[in-house]
Amino acid sequence: MPSNSTTQAGGHLRPALALVAAAAVGACAHSPPPGSAPALPPADAQQVVRSLEERTSLSEPIRVVFGWQLNEAGTHLKGRGVARIEPPYKARLDLFLDNGETAVRAALVNGDLRLPAGTRTDVLPPPDLMWGVLGVFRPDTDTRFAGVERLKSGTLRLRYRYQDGEELDFRVVDGRVHALELRDRGGHVAQRVELGLDASDRYPLKATYRNLSAFRELKLTRESVERVDSYPPDIWNPKGMER
Repeated sequence: MPSNSTTQAGGHLRPALALVAAAAVGACAHSPPPGSAPALPPADAQQVVRSLEERTSLSEPIRVVFGWQLNEAGTHLKGRGVARIEPPYKARLDLFLDNGETAVRAALVNGDLRLPAGTRTDVLPPPDLMWGVLGVFRPDTDTRFAGVERLKSGTLRLRYRYQDGEELDFRVVDGRVHALELRDRGGHVAQRVELGLDASDRYPLKATYRNLSAFRELKLTRESVERVDSYPPDIWNPKGMER
């Protein structure tokens, strides 16, 4: 296991962090805008939502070990990470550099992202997208359901709208989340999560988070998943673990 050093992301990641090639930006920016595809009837749309919630909800505590790569403006960092996850919606994330030092530690409880003081807030996906990295369907509580559209590829797009007009969209295929998008008020994709799935596996094998406006990309590749006992309550409060 990587050592539990307390080095902060601000020290190692502030000068370096990274994501996205120009081709990826163009591809996401030109994805079909909301409202351009046939909408499902309200009753069918609600059934899709209920089924997705049931199928993707967390059922037991798990521990996930993964590799990560972060790219920003041509600078590259990588290492390994550990995610500790517990139902209904608790997650603890620790990213370690190759030398074993801690780069980022964070906890997500429901929609509350908890970070120690001094940690960069833009390294990880925002709470609205972070549950999607696990393939979990959990729309932000401050959004309003705006319907379900059937795209030409057979993909379903579930749309949720914020009060300011921005949108959170879920791309769903065969009852599983394949991608999430945060769109600005003009309908352009600003941030995106794409998942690499296996038909026989509950959790994604890979996840890629892109912040298109910041040209930043974080790639996660799963190494192992194990079922564990419940976690101690203090791990959900990394703010209180500073030394």
